[in-house]
Amino acid sequence: MDNQDPAVVDAIKASGESILEKAVAKAKISFDQFVNVSLNVAVTGKTGSGKSSFVNALRGLNDEDDGAAPTGVTETTMEHTMYEHPEMPNVKIWDLPGIGTPNFKAKKYLKDVKFNTYDFFIILNSERFMEHDIMLAKEIRKQKKSFYFVRSKIDNDITSERKRKKGFNEQKVLYLIREDCKKNLKELGDPKVFLISSYDLEEYDFELLQNTLEDELPKHKKDALLQAWPVCSAASLEKKINLFKRMIWAASFASATVAVIPVPGLSAAGDLAIVVSFLTSLTNLLRGRSSRTLQLRGVLAIRTLKLTDKPRDAAGNFKSLGRASSVAP
Repeated sequence: MDNQDPAVVDAIKASGESILEKAVAKAKISFDQFVNVSLNVAVTGKTGSGKSSFVNALRGLNDEDDGAAPTGVTETTMEHTMYEHPEMPNVKIWDLPGIGTPNFKAKKYLKDVKFNTYDFFIILNSERFMEHDIMLAKEIRKQKKSFYFVRSKIDNDITSERKRKKGFNEQKVLYLIREDCKKNLKELGDPKVFLISSYDLEEYDFELLQNTLEDELPKHKKDALLQAWPVCSAASLEKKINLFKRMIWAASFASATVAVIPVPGLSAAGDLAIVVSFLTSLTNLLRGRSSRTLQLRGVLAIRTLKLTDKPRDAAGNFKSLGRASSVAP
């Protein structure tokens, strides 16, 4: 390794390997995982709970953007419909038909929507969770898949309570809604419930949902989630950037060294095209091309500017930055 380019030596060390051949092979494996990993997210729930808007939010789209899932006050999803992420086609969000009809059968429903397709389920309700939500969750659990409850349209509740009550306390309202959800779902034990607004992802529990999924998904699925999940805070942006650094290293190292150390299944010409396409998609993911992504970036920029007004110590550091919360103050 002494006669090799210093940059290559550094890359080998960063890979945790001692020789070039092993480092290249490891980089190729990592690169292939980043490129080919798939994630299938099922979004279901009561008709009118905002499923389609939530699907659009996960894809970084507003309801009126091109390619967005159709929304409406009545059920617009009659079949399980797949929507690819605009920049990551391997990440698919599935908008499932509404539940809650009088003759609802959870087992038949899951069979009809091809249960085994999905990595996990998100069950939405914009009001109280009911018996059909519990029935569905029990059947999902029985078949050993994960589910997460989302109490949607939380911004509507906050706006309504603010208008109705003089002594409005947002934290109290959120607490009462959360406790009501838990009470209605108590026969499931202690299920995870997240209060979310599809139009204000930077508020409430969206970041908490993201963190929970990161903790519970397998590593390669977690990487897919981080790549595609919309940025909702400075912390989530930092995690995305750190992931992209690892991805760029794997792509660049495998590409730069394949001509020197041939790796089976990866030609120099074919590799270059794949890597260029891959790095372009990363650029688009970070840059954000949808109107929702641009709006979120604007909100984060404003919050960052507000931080710069905080008092600093003699070294120029902020005296207290506090901790980002998933619930609006």
